[in-house]
Amino acid sequence: MQQPKRLFLWNLIVALFALGQAWPNMMISPQPSSGLKADCVGNLMRLTLDEALALGNQLEVEALNGTQYILLTPRLAAQCGYSMESDPWGNTRIYTSLLGCFVQNKDDMMIGVGLKLKIYRHSPSDVISHHVAQTCSYTRWAPREILCDRNYMEVSRYMAPHAEEDFQLNTIPGTSEDVSGIWKMTFFTPEPMSMVLKEAQQAGYSAMTTATRVVVRSPYNTAETYSEAVAGVPMEVLKVSIYHKAQDGLSVFNLAAACPTGGLLFTEDLISWHVPRRVTPLLDGSIRLVEMNMGINGLRLDKAQMAAKGYYLYITDFYIIVEIPIGSPDGYYKSHAPDFQYHITYTIEPMLEVFWRADQTQQDTRYKILFPITTPPMPRPPYTDDRTVPEMREFNLYVGTFLHDVELRNITFTTGVLTVEESNARGFTVQQHVFDNGTSVFSIKVPFDTDVIFKHNPEVLVTTYTLSVVFGFVILPEESSLAHAVELQASLQDVVLPTLTGTCDQDQFYIIVKYGSQGTNFNTMVGGLDLTPELAEAYKFKGNATHGTIKVPYAATSSAFELITTNSIRARLDVLVWDPITNWILSDLFLACYFPLTTTRCYPNGTISALAVKVQSVPNLDPSWLTLKDQSCTPVSSNDRFAQFIFSADSCGTTRTFFDNYMMYENEISLYYNTEKGLTHTSPVDPEYSQTVSCYYVVNATQTIAFHAKSRLYEPKAEIGSGQMTVQMRLATDSSYQDFYEAEDYPVEKYLREPLYFEVELVQSTDPHLALILDNCWATLQKERTSLPSWDIIVASCAYSGDGYATVFNTVSVDDRVSVPSRYKRFSMKMFAFIQEKQVLKHEVYVHCDLVICDTTSPAEGICQGQCANLAVKGTAKQMRRGQRSTTSTHQKQISSGPITMNSFQ
Repeated sequence: MQQPKRLFLWNLIVALFALGQAWPNMMISPQPSSGLKADCVGNLMRLTLDEALALGNQLEVEALNGTQYILLTPRLAAQCGYSMESDPWGNTRIYTSLLGCFVQNKDDMMIGVGLKLKIYRHSPSDVISHHVAQTCSYTRWAPREILCDRNYMEVSRYMAPHAEEDFQLNTIPGTSEDVSGIWKMTFFTPEPMSMVLKEAQQAGYSAMTTATRVVVRSPYNTAETYSEAVAGVPMEVLKVSIYHKAQDGLSVFNLAAACPTGGLLFTEDLISWHVPRRVTPLLDGSIRLVEMNMGINGLRLDKAQMAAKGYYLYITDFYIIVEIPIGSPDGYYKSHAPDFQYHITYTIEPMLEVFWRADQTQQDTRYKILFPITTPPMPRPPYTDDRTVPEMREFNLYVGTFLHDVELRNITFTTGVLTVEESNARGFTVQQHVFDNGTSVFSIKVPFDTDVIFKHNPEVLVTTYTLSVVFGFVILPEESSLAHAVELQASLQDVVLPTLTGTCDQDQFYIIVKYGSQGTNFNTMVGGLDLTPELAEAYKFKGNATHGTIKVPYAATSSAFELITTNSIRARLDVLVWDPITNWILSDLFLACYFPLTTTRCYPNGTISALAVKVQSVPNLDPSWLTLKDQSCTPVSSNDRFAQFIFSADSCGTTRTFFDNYMMYENEISLYYNTEKGLTHTSPVDPEYSQTVSCYYVVNATQTIAFHAKSRLYEPKAEIGSGQMTVQMRLATDSSYQDFYEAEDYPVEKYLREPLYFEVELVQSTDPHLALILDNCWATLQKERTSLPSWDIIVASCAYSGDGYATVFNTVSVDDRVSVPSRYKRFSMKMFAFIQEKQVLKHEVYVHCDLVICDTTSPAEGICQGQCANLAVKGTAKQMRRGQRSTTSTHQKQISSGPITMNSFQ
């Protein structure tokens, strides 16, 4: 969204004040008053007026020029370095450039500003004036200063001071033909266009000299400025040469200003403002970014203030980026109604200060931008909350949410339009509810028995009531219109039947029976069983005159199991109430809930626990009949609804398969038909029960393992469980590999060429058929694995020997700590540092490895033949690099070490 044309901003602000705002009598000088504050913000003076001073009248601003005041028209304000920003509620900021016209300048160090605010209240003769006087001290002038304000851009540069000019009053230079002073100006658009000073002033430009500087100021979008895209950001550019006459000759000053008019990106909750890192119209040759600062409303913020408000300022290769969260308290929201639909915008005024230094000349440039930002309109359709309780015999309606600038003016009913006051007088309670954040909702209550309600009787015992309304809103202060239509219906019946509702917690069903208008003249059935006094006591029945409650455990015989997952079971409870005389069902409820139940677990030591559950789809199943693939593996315990199996991953017919990112252990719980010795559990026509239990072990360096337990039942199925396995890399203190550095020891300090002993281990696994192979290892300066530069350590499973720091593989033998050597790999190398042009780039390195877990029971291929075992391809392996895998193994993982720092003193 491009910034609006600043030249018309002043007209807009004056128009806003004409809508209804003014200030009461007050003086800032000699004594300040609340609501009006003047302060100095860098190379600007800022005057702040809050909404407490706005009473609804027109504002004029005059600048003190010597002994008289000059009215600042929009044209003169842009020409002379004055700008004003006001929100719709009267909060206003007026900025004055310290190099502007009509300021008192003492050696460019002490600058005095005088303003008069004139408030026209009811007539041209009813005027209240407020005088403002402020002195600013500014001594941090850069050799070149560029200021981008809302309605003008300003550039100044240092010039040698004249000894006789001890004090100077800045005005727009006159038209006298004195020898000294600015003679003419040549603009480049990019074609040159020359004007004498008087012609430039008539065109809206300002050029002057102070004690030490030459200043040029231009409004935006003049004939002598032009637009240019810099790194994709549109900018308004001014380039001009100033010809200055002095007693010692003619001087030419080349000045340039470039101000962004775009560069904004918006998301739902973030504003990103992009300013080119190198503004090419301003900068020639090689430059350095020395300093950058962010501010709000002209005032610079420190890092702590930015962090507290969620602001970010950072640089990329091409941009300086300011990020502002939408909704920051430094800005404000505003309502809009395009096409009568409710939208909101957010407005905030960030400031960016950048300090560049030329490498060759060491000349400095300070670049300051004031950049008001308004987001595109964001749709916020009002919601309707129907809180009607028919038994209360009135509609209860809430509509919202709106910002504080939305006002409800009237409501249109089927009988006509009523104001809010008239609606309340009719007994329709209309209220506004304001929240802590300033937003609000509106509510209305309308009794059923009024003429604005339409009544309909579709059934003998039922009446349907309809409320149709249109809410008429206005958005302040512009008084734009917004409408929102709502239609509600509610029904009542003379005979109220009993109703059933229910909820669940982690253990039980909770059933509520509301009796209705006929009391307790009905019977209740729970899970196909009549609610006898004995069952009511077991289910903790409680009742009063209007309703009764029961609590049924999910494992009670009344419930039915529908679906088993790894971590839960879905149970259903069927409840109905019926008339014992007519046998009519008056109300029924089928309540299904998930209850916590872990059906399958995979343990790191290879133990698998699986729970089989009798579900409704297999009604004749006896869980004790179930077995694993090895039919000798029967349940360790069972009852009429559950069967529990516990077995190890290498027993009971369990199989193992390798995939891309995991290995899978799989078995099956099933019901096998056995006709030997005259024993038959079921017949082939009975529903099938077959549950596949699968453990998917995903291995990486941060102990990630997940498994899926799947089942294949007649209807239900089981889903997902969890387990753990870890691959770790540690740095040993010496070649014995008995002691290792802990996490708190990093960064570990080592001397140059001192040996480093690394161990990589596959832990928490008891499978003796797994082997660990190191595929590629390398070192980097940064924590990121893909960062450059990098140093090869192991390539294609072989020690890299392309330099003087050869890697050595160390043998792993069985000892008190090592039981399965194939799950370990050890290698050593010498400490080194990255060197570029005989300079150490950084005294810190990170070691990274890609590893492969192999199944030793399968035919070995590629890298799974062993660590650097394929000697026939060693010659080519030495030329392979990361990303050129020497194996087709599908079980590849990654791991990294902590930082290792080189100690420079030995």
